[in-house]
Amino acid sequence: MKVSVVVPCRNEKDYIGKCIDAIYSSILPQDVDLTVIVVDGFSDDGTREVLNILKHKYSSLVVIDNTFKLTPYAFNLGIKYQYFDFLQIVGARHIISSNYITKSLDVLNQDEKVWCVGGKIVNVFTNNQSEIISNAMSTPFGMGLGNFRTLNESSYTDTVTSPMYPKFVFDKIGYFDEQLIRNQDDDFNFRVTKAGGKIWFESTIWLDYYVRSNFYGLFRQFYQYGYWKVFVNTKHKTVTTLRQLVPPVFVLYICSIVLAFLLPSPLNWIYLLGAFAYLGMLIYSSLKLTQKVTDFSLFIRTFLTLHFSYGFGYLHGVLNFIILKRKPSQKQMKLSR
Repeated sequence: MKVSVVVPCRNEKDYIGKCIDAIYSSILPQDVDLTVIVVDGFSDDGTREVLNILKHKYSSLVVIDNTFKLTPYAFNLGIKYQYFDFLQIVGARHIISSNYITKSLDVLNQDEKVWCVGGKIVNVFTNNQSEIISNAMSTPFGMGLGNFRTLNESSYTDTVTSPMYPKFVFDKIGYFDEQLIRNQDDDFNFRVTKAGGKIWFESTIWLDYYVRSNFYGLFRQFYQYGYWKVFVNTKHKTVTTLRQLVPPVFVLYICSIVLAFLLPSPLNWIYLLGAFAYLGMLIYSSLKLTQKVTDFSLFIRTFLTLHFSYGFGYLHGVLNFIILKRKPSQKQMKLSR
């Protein structure tokens, strides 16, 4: 049984060694022939030097170039590199558990309705700020109800991270959309479900994920998530999940708060109920996570960043793709780090 593990990578010298070591530390069935394919976007931070050392350590490790330096191209280059029976995608900052690959194979082999399997994200932080961001992203208030990042029990879901697919999935629905700088996995998994497959979240496998350690990077990341989500929606002519609408609707509501003061009482107070409800949830969620008094304001800032960045990005996408009928802006074509 041939298993390909595709690792898209660019400038990840601090994490790529841990990522590759974890893959090769997997406990695998004897009949598994494992190849790890790192698709590198011409890293210039020392990542290639690390990979050259790792190639001497692991004979089945392959490094190929991604001249486009963008994630969906990396996925497709890895998929097309060689024949496989199953393909696993692992981010360069993802450190998978030793049972990740084997358990994914078990699920796919035991249930033909399942076309994709992924596990739990365990956020890892490198400083106090990234710890705050990590904890906030692990809550339903931060990420939304039903988001796979907050699931604890194995179940069907709409998307997963570090997924495994059988080969027939690519034969049936094609490859990743190379127009999508963000949300290419959401788009692909939507196509999986649209074609009749199911996506399984497996709680007994997990990966450590090194989260962003600053608010600017977090803002850019979620702004792009919102922006590119609209591109996916216009592509499929549908809203792929209802929870994606909450942040943009909330941002529009907050921007219209001034209208409440033009309404007669008690309509103005009724209009403000949503803002008061959000403020209450914001304070409650932040207090619940706060261990040190000085962290309270950082949790407030993190939740606001998550919600407003995604919301504004989504509204930008609506303006760009739906109202003005434009192509993606060059600024949003650049992957944030």
